Amino acid sequence: MRLRNWLFNEFRKVSVSFGFEEFDTPVLETEELYVRKAGEEITAQLYCFEDKGGRRVALRPELTPSLARLIMQAGKSLPLPAKWFGIGQCWRYERMTRGRRREHYQWNMDIVGVPGVQAEAELLSAMTTFFTNVGLTSEDVGIKVNNRKVLQAVLEKYQTPEELFAPVCVVVDKLEKLPREKIEEELRALGLPQDAVDGLLNSLSLKSLDALRDILGADNLAMQELESLFALAAAYGYSDWLEFDASVVRGLAYYTGTVFEAFDRQGVLRAIAGGGRYDKLLSAFGGVDSPMVGFGFGDAVIVELLKERSLLPSPAPTTDDVIVAMGPPHMHLAAAELAARLRGGGRSVDLVLEEKKLKWVFKLADRVSASRLIIVGEEEWSKGMVRVKNLATREEKDLAIADV
Repeated sequence: MRLRNWLFNEFRKVSVSFGFEEFDTPVLETEELYVRKAGEEITAQLYCFEDKGGRRVALRPELTPSLARLIMQAGKSLPLPAKWFGIGQCWRYERMTRGRRREHYQWNMDIVGVPGVQAEAELLSAMTTFFTNVGLTSEDVGIKVNNRKVLQAVLEKYQTPEELFAPVCVVVDKLEKLPREKIEEELRALGLPQDAVDGLLNSLSLKSLDALRDILGADNLAMQELESLFALAAAYGYSDWLEFDASVVRGLAYYTGTVFEAFDRQGVLRAIAGGGRYDKLLSAFGGVDSPMVGFGFGDAVIVELLKERSLLPSPAPTTDDVIVAMGPPHMHLAAAELAARLRGGGRSVDLVLEEKKLKWVFKLADRVSASRLIIVGEEEWSKGMVRVKNLATREEKDLAIADV
């Protein structure tokens, strides 16, 4: 728990420093909130069941749909832009590997109401700030960036029906998991002719904005958004973390524009975090669309990465004082009185509740990294004093109770 609390505190520290407010939602949602028709992998990974009222429900596999529900509930009363973050427990029934668990926690940061890529730039700044805070550099982690409008432009070139866009994105997201032949097979199964399949897969191999500009032209909207985003990244000072990669589309059907994915540059671990723009999500749930962009950042892969780089801390308990009563049983009353007073003053106090030898007490103080050991003895207490040992310097002296 100490390690988890450390990680969550790092998530919160970044979020609050960027002016975001925390939100929370129930872990149990209606199943229909997650069941979409684009063939997403996440739909097959739901922990879902029928509750006692006959309703189909699911343990949340991600936080974004729940956030969308909150935004719809707030309606016009929600001041825009809204900047929200959450840290929530999620469940997915999938094959467990290193950095992939069926139960995990996810950090989300989302901006609602900003249509421009300034929102994406701010979120990427938050993500790179977190990496820097925990000791990682752009040599450890990279962030692949793309725009789904690139894929859309390619599909339009081959007169692909609009309703196939989301299913094609889901298939393309499997590029690193499946051989090209299997990807081609799945694309043809969707109804794409072979020339469209070839053109699409060739365009996904692009790794530079210059190459993309040659294909789409400088006036293309996706091109303009990507160039603006990279210019903002340079202004923020994190452009060395970013790289353009046309193959990144993300596997969730609701993304509509910028998409990005943080990855281990050594290629040992799976994706660390990912996100993008999803301007049309609310209408999928019967609401009125609003510009939205955000990312999800799981706790499992980042812990593995920090282990790899020997950057994972071993947080010690944060205890100021250990108090032990020595002497007759009634001295426990005095020790309890002193503990209550110190706690009331804001100090963390571990009160020894049983009769223990000093050797045991010293081991306890060392284990909880206490700053002081306070011994409440009968003779000292009768004089209004207690024995205080500074555990860093090993110096000890009697102090008046009021001065402890």
